[in-house]
Amino acid sequence: MHPVLFELPFGFPVRSFGVMLAAGFLLASWIFSRLVARHSQDPEGDVARYGAIPVWVLIGIVVGARLMYVLVEVLKGSLTGQEYLSSPLTILKIWEGGLVMYGGLFGGLLGGWWCARKHQIPLWHGTDIGLTAGWFGLAVGRIGCLLVGDDYGKVVPERWRHLPFPITLRVPYLDPGWVDETGITRHLPEHSLFGEENAGKVLWATQPWMAINALLIALLGVWLLKRRAYPGQVALVIVLVYSITRFVIEMFRGDEVRGKWFSESLSTSQIVSIAAGLVSLFLLVRWRKLRVAPPPGVK
Repeated sequence: MHPVLFELPFGFPVRSFGVMLAAGFLLASWIFSRLVARHSQDPEGDVARYGAIPVWVLIGIVVGARLMYVLVEVLKGSLTGQEYLSSPLTILKIWEGGLVMYGGLFGGLLGGWWCARKHQIPLWHGTDIGLTAGWFGLAVGRIGCLLVGDDYGKVVPERWRHLPFPITLRVPYLDPGWVDETGITRHLPEHSLFGEENAGKVLWATQPWMAINALLIALLGVWLLKRRAYPGQVALVIVLVYSITRFVIEMFRGDEVRGKWFSESLSTSQIVSIAAGLVSLFLLVRWRKLRVAPPPGVK
């Protein structure tokens, strides 16, 4: 794993997670503009009109993902949560880590919807395209999780440890290791988030699972855009499918930093998956007979 790709002058680290997030955002923005042009009667004009949406989506993602992480830590009563309450300015230290994907999803939706209303863009049409493009970006961003060791899986039972990547992965083990600033010997690459207790162990490869899952859902969105019965149908299907797959993947997660609830039977993401999935399913069933022509200028 490569938590830090290289260092700039004066010792400033360029982290792989940040690089992959930036690459994911750029890819999603490019695909978003392509999809807008493909599903528009005025490609050049609509690409320009929709151009501000990715920026507001990005702002919403960062703010929403951070706030949800802070909320979970505070509700857990963790030391990190207590620090946020006693020193609120520490909430701004995003570079130290601490983002929750579902918070980013809801924040990105709010940011995109605000921009769409401002520029008089069809709300549900923009959401269909935005979520489809966004899941391509998520697929790339999840590679950053793998490189830095975040969102790792549980230790694999002995009988399954022979399975290859991307089903399982072996965490690096540095021998003889290195001594950190506190004098403790570490056997993982510096800045890795896998947890020293997992050094050298075989874990479920949940990070590439989430990347592959996001890519497949994005491709499903592209396929559905040409076949949707009404604006918003693609977005609802994407949220429903992601809720189901994310719930299942969470069962194999080994990091509990996002919070476990109800006697540690459900994670935060599983609770949100249940809520988001039920809402999406309810609307899909309620609107199953709906047939709505695309808004003027949209094909």
